[in-house]
Amino acid sequence: MMDQVVQRKLIQAVAETMIAHAGELTSLDQAIGDGDHGLNMKRGFEGVLADIDSLASQSLPDALKAIGTQLVMKVGGASGPLYGTLLMTLGKGMPADPTLDDIGRCFGAAVDAVKARGKSDIGQKTMLDVLAPAHAELAKGGANLAARISTAAFCAAEATKPMKALRGRASFLGERSIGHMDPGAQSSALMITTVCRVLGG
Repeated sequence: MMDQVVQRKLIQAVAETMIAHAGELTSLDQAIGDGDHGLNMKRGFEGVLADIDSLASQSLPDALKAIGTQLVMKVGGASGPLYGTLLMTLGKGMPADPTLDDIGRCFGAAVDAVKARGKSDIGQKTMLDVLAPAHAELAKGGANLAARISTAAFCAAEATKPMKALRGRASFLGERSIGHMDPGAQSSALMITTVCRVLGG
């Protein structure tokens, strides 16, 4: 079982990171989307923080499913269902006391679920362009894993800038979406690097 103190620290760190970066995510989304990604994520994670006592006391799988449900209900837009799908799928397959292999397997299933939910794939300037490289790095295992996953996630978010958006609101801009970082990719990178910092530190 994950230590409840660590679980609480993890949930709190991710929620506070998303809330703290709401302005940045909003600016990114104003360039190529509806401009509401930051505020939507902030609202969702404020709900998570408000429920942190309950979430920290649950098993890890149940906490992941509960957070995913919260995000579906409160985030709205495209991001709520996609992040909700990611976390609920993670929770569905995750044992209460997961090994690194369990985490890799469940994360892979969660990435596939996001692909199916968003009818999208890697290379289309979405959160998948961060989730997939982070999963690939996780699957390698080995030394300095948390640091390597963090680097992969942030580099992958940066790499969405030259891409042309083929999915989501940004796809309506066509060529004009080139040169801007995808907001969903950046929120995914922030989330992943925060998890790595807490668990790998």
